[in-house]
Amino acid sequence: MKRFAPLALAAALLACAFTASAGTLLVLNKSDNTMSLLDLASKKSVATIPTGNGPHEVAVSPDGRTAVVCNYGSQVGPGSTLTVVDVGARKVTRTIDLQQYRRPHGIAWLRGNEVAVTTEGSKTLLIVDVAAGNVTAAIDTDQNGSHMVALAPAHDRAFVANIGSGSVTVIDLKEKRRIANIPSGTGTEGIAISPDQREVWATNRGANTVSIIDVASSKVVATLDSKSFPIRAKFTDDGKHVLVSNAQSGDVAVFDAATRREVRRVTMQSDKSAQGPVPVGILIVPSLSQAFIANTNADTVTVIDLKSWQIIDRLTAGKEPDGLGYSELSL
Repeated sequence: MKRFAPLALAAALLACAFTASAGTLLVLNKSDNTMSLLDLASKKSVATIPTGNGPHEVAVSPDGRTAVVCNYGSQVGPGSTLTVVDVGARKVTRTIDLQQYRRPHGIAWLRGNEVAVTTEGSKTLLIVDVAAGNVTAAIDTDQNGSHMVALAPAHDRAFVANIGSGSVTVIDLKEKRRIANIPSGTGTEGIAISPDQREVWATNRGANTVSIIDVASSKVVATLDSKSFPIRAKFTDDGKHVLVSNAQSGDVAVFDAATRREVRRVTMQSDKSAQGPVPVGILIVPSLSQAFIANTNADTVTVIDLKSWQIIDRLTAGKEPDGLGYSELSL
């Protein structure tokens, strides 16, 4: 029997514990109309689950057991459904019909069984009861292309990025009403809120800028350059950095949140995509100290180590990956 020195044994046990708890990455494949479940310990797909047409974004329940997918639709026609998936069982449990609300896109888990969902085609933010399978509230943004949503639970606020209007809508979730529409920049698409819920960062893809909005005053307090075509933003769990995916330049900009300065760029380029990788979706998993970037044009998900800021892996799911989610469940 092979013997291990105490330190070597401890290291081996630590590695095994980390691998066992790596969890599952959820990847939405827009062109395949599917969601891939990737086991992060083995780095392999363990299931491919059918969704509706054009899945774009996904929200995962706090316990990691339920995922809700927005079926945006295609150029042929708009989608109007949500697909609900039991992650552990690897199967669809229900499809929620949003009826007159079209082009669901951004989604965030709100509380209990509720999710907040943007609908581009209807200019609304919906509150949907996942267990009951119905819309409980529809809040008008009065803006074009209501795309992504970020939540500030401490303030009972939601912030919606509106591509067509170049604005951010502020919504009171308690009273279920629109408070303000804040002009931000041409093509406002991505949105993220700081862990302390004091700032909202919104990416303006047409202006190649990022707007910083003060939550208390609902005013833009700074505008930063981010070239080219900034499309998503995510804060690290400690609030020290913000990652911005730039689709045209093919890299991820890293900003120091305190100084509001870009401190580095991580290129996504790979041999698989001569036309550029087109980084879009960003997911940060604090327990792994890793960021996952969906490279839509390269059909890969790039993994960045948040300590070294180096690319440590590239994962393969389906065709045109975009929205990402994470569950601590190991499948």
